[in-house]
Amino acid sequence: MQPDARNTLPQLTPYDEIGGEVVVRALVKRFYQLMDMLPETYGIRRMHAEDLAGSEEKLFLFLSGWFGGPQLYVERFGPPFLRARHLPFSIGSAERDQWMLCMSQALQEHIQDEALRKRLHESFAALANHMRNRAETA
Repeated sequence: MQPDARNTLPQLTPYDEIGGEVVVRALVKRFYQLMDMLPETYGIRRMHAEDLAGSEEKLFLFLSGWFGGPQLYVERFGPPFLRARHLPFSIGSAERDQWMLCMSQALQEHIQDEALRKRLHESFAALANHMRNRAETA
């Protein structure tokens, strides 16, 4: 028996829920603005090129697919292998926390739906934690 198509709603992706390309671009732009201006994020800012345009574009491309939208990063660069791509950088808890400071504020400013913002924050926190590659003592 086939399900009644009238009762089957398509599942919205986070990409659709947040408003697609326009909001993903705004989120990424704000993320890098914060990284560039907050003194407490100097540790991660110095890991980037002086001009953040390339990093901004790559994060936009990645997040489009990560949020369930077009797989722009994969189409252009192949699989992201994020942890491997970040191995040249020493990333510990401090760098993770600096990255999350920027992303948390950008989410707060651009994602209106509180439940969605919380889900995205949790996903970003897990991703940021996974990127740590430096052994740290307690």
